[in-house]
Amino acid sequence: MAIKKQYLKSKPVCKVTFSVPAEEAKSVAVVGSFNEWNTEATELKKQKNGIFKGTLDLAKDTSYEFRYIVDGAYINDDQADSYAFNEFAGEENCVINL
Repeated sequence: MAIKKQYLKSKPVCKVTFSVPAEEAKSVAVVGSFNEWNTEATELKKQKNGIFKGTLDLAKDTSYEFRYIVDGAYINDDQADSYAFNEFAGEENCVINL
């Protein structure tokens, strides 16, 4: 998995590209505090090489919690900036710092 950050000079925004290698998966989405944990808000698109990708414009100088949903299963990104325990889910969420 990979997270690419591209800060814009013209706006207080960071373009964040989420990449998830999941060749066998039918669907991959990213959910988090940036989209109210809506499982349908940010579906990633499957590329020809089997990697699911999606780019979001997120406010910089902010931290967000997130997770991926791969065919209905929640997974974490091993390249997240850090992790935060979520008592509601009883698991850790990924954290991205912008």
